[in-house]
Amino acid sequence: MKTSKMIGIRLLSILLLITLFTGCSTGGEQSSTEAKPSEGNVEKERVEIEFWYGLGGQLGENVEDFIQQFNESQDEVTVKGVAQGNYDETFQALQAGIAANDAPAAVLLTHDTMYGLAQRELLTPLSSFIERTEDFNLDDFVPAFLNQGKIGDELYSLPLFGTTQVLYYRHDLFEKAGVNPDSLKTWESLYEAATMLTEKDGSEVSVYGWEPMWGSGNMIDAALSGGAKYISDDGKEVLLDSPEWIETWEFFRKAIHEDKIMRIHHGGQGWEYWYNTIDDVMQGRAAGYTGSSGDQGDLDFSIITAYPQPGWENHQAAPHASAQTISIPAIVSDEEKEAAFKWMEFFTSAEMTAEWSMRTGYIAVRQSARDVEAFQAFAKENPQILVPLQQAETATPPFIDPTGGQIYDALSIAADRVQIEGVSAEVALKDAKEEAQKALDKVNQ
Repeated sequence: MKTSKMIGIRLLSILLLITLFTGCSTGGEQSSTEAKPSEGNVEKERVEIEFWYGLGGQLGENVEDFIQQFNESQDEVTVKGVAQGNYDETFQALQAGIAANDAPAAVLLTHDTMYGLAQRELLTPLSSFIERTEDFNLDDFVPAFLNQGKIGDELYSLPLFGTTQVLYYRHDLFEKAGVNPDSLKTWESLYEAATMLTEKDGSEVSVYGWEPMWGSGNMIDAALSGGAKYISDDGKEVLLDSPEWIETWEFFRKAIHEDKIMRIHHGGQGWEYWYNTIDDVMQGRAAGYTGSSGDQGDLDFSIITAYPQPGWENHQAAPHASAQTISIPAIVSDEEKEAAFKWMEFFTSAEMTAEWSMRTGYIAVRQSARDVEAFQAFAKENPQILVPLQQAETATPPFIDPTGGQIYDALSIAADRVQIEGVSAEVALKDAKEEAQKALDKVNQ
């Protein structure tokens, strides 16, 4: 009895060991299978990149929405938007980032800063990416905007959106003052309209007739429309003190500081001065202002109308139209460069550039954007979207500063002296010419 019981126990032990061994083996094989999925099911890790941009307010919100749309549209790249204070601050941050070997994979730049960085070989040439991208139709880009990203035959940026400065005015204040909007066809007639639109109580101004935007941009446009040139045709002489420059800039100095029919908001953080100008018009403290085509997303067109920038009585309008461009810094990894180009391709597609234009008023960079059905329907309901397009067709391309930006810098300093300090245009521009000439002479040596 004892022997039988011992045999039974041994048999049971053997069976348990076999079962345990088999179970472990099976479990081990299952675990191995779970840990090693078939190669077809392997998920590639998303590449995360940063995109730096100097846009605020509604524009910044639109950028973040586009980023979200892109991130959700594919599973290869994740873009993280990093907002900067404005374009200048973006450029300063980028230079610091490049010096510290910590730059974003994609960055929004103005034409002049992009050009300077590309000349120093700090940006990535885009030709190889474009050649490897199926159905990337470079010929569909608006040539005036695309060419701003070129140095010689190489492309260093794609235009993200086009911009030009246009007029915005309140119809109710024009009607109240008896001013015909068609009188805005010349700067001389705009001056007369601003005089009629200005409301004063003694020396206190309650409503300004017009508000130019702070900086040299508006006044450069006015000078170009008056026949001004930056430098001589042979590239040897700076022409900032010519009568065309002095007379047009003095026009604004007089309106701001003597007649007090115009006002300049300046200073503050980032785009604060810009939005203060817009607020004056929206709140009825000014009858109109000169601002960006990209302001349209912040304006109420039930009370505001857009109008092309004027010329002068003896000259046709010739303001600048420029592109804000997107580039890839040269120091980032090849993997980040590939990811950045996918983001660039998405943002500059016909559908997305049309959507950006509808939301913001900036000019679409692809010619086929006008064929997008949603854009055509939007333009019928919102004719203001066509004003920047109309102006851009005859506008002046950006000036390529041979000094690497020192002519522009001299103009910026002169503009502050005229707009803020009330220094005569002749004095400010002669000083600007002197400084800019030194820089040009060095280049020509």
